[in-house]
Amino acid sequence: MSRPAIHLPTTIHLPAGITPNLFGISYGLAGLAGCWTYAALLRLVPGAVADVLYVITAVVWLWLLVGYVSDVPRRPGGWAAELSDPVQAPFVSLAPIVGMLLSIGLMPHAPAAGRWLFGIFAAASIVLAGWLTGQWIMGGLDLDRLHPGYVLPAVAGGLIAAIGAALAGWPGLARTFFGLGLVSWLLIGSIILARLYFRPPLPTQLQPTLAIDVAPPALAGLAYLAITRGRVDATAFALAGYTLLTALVQVRLVGVYRRLRFTPGFWAFAFPYAAVATFVLHWLAYARPPGYQIWVWVVLLAITAFIAALAAETTAALARHRFLPQPR
Repeated sequence: MSRPAIHLPTTIHLPAGITPNLFGISYGLAGLAGCWTYAALLRLVPGAVADVLYVITAVVWLWLLVGYVSDVPRRPGGWAAELSDPVQAPFVSLAPIVGMLLSIGLMPHAPAAGRWLFGIFAAASIVLAGWLTGQWIMGGLDLDRLHPGYVLPAVAGGLIAAIGAALAGWPGLARTFFGLGLVSWLLIGSIILARLYFRPPLPTQLQPTLAIDVAPPALAGLAYLAITRGRVDATAFALAGYTLLTALVQVRLVGVYRRLRFTPGFWAFAFPYAAVATFVLHWLAYARPPGYQIWVWVVLLAITAFIAALAAETTAALARHRFLPQPR
């Protein structure tokens, strides 16, 4: 017997207070900081810009973390409900993932402290990814409730852990994390893609998460280059090719995005696009086309302007008390 079609609502109701998807703000800022960091390694921009961005990221992340951790126990169901929520649960993983990104930014200045903090946050990310994956298996998750944010715990967590482990000088651990993230992407990503192809469209407030689809191939490419110390081979080209495809898909979806009202979910664009921008900088440094320094600046200023626009819109929405979810 075929199961009846499920008609999803065009909007979803979010709980009041700090929701886990708000960690996308610090996630996007950390991605921008990483982009400036690589440009500084090319000796084309001052490294101080990345340092300032990491400080801003840390302040935003700590503010969100304190508010979120103190607020969840007061909600109905507490942490059990939070980690089983079919919409918000995947975004909980952003808290330790941003911790990993901040630790990576700390490594050049305080290597020992950066490695220790990275190890703690990497362990927390992988444990949480395992817990959430088990929850989805035991909880009887419905295909129609899937959204691209489900790649965050294991895929983004694993690949970012691979980058950090490689930079920390732990090659074996980096390869292990890379395998975790890559295989998870092939498995979870294919299920999400099937859901997007064959089931009803995502609810309106979740449509910005379509931007997350561009992140896995770019992160996989960055992780591969970090592990191989910048070696460009067939695998690197293959990951670049799929990143190009997902970027072109984003161009096709501009019409969908333009119809949406600005919400906190728009920060789902920030880190994926920053990851692609960083991957592009790697390829510009490799190919060195004529005037490649100018192209580096074009990419860098474009992603900076985009995330600055998100920050400005967020500030305006906060001033009008229209940004944080309100009680329903």
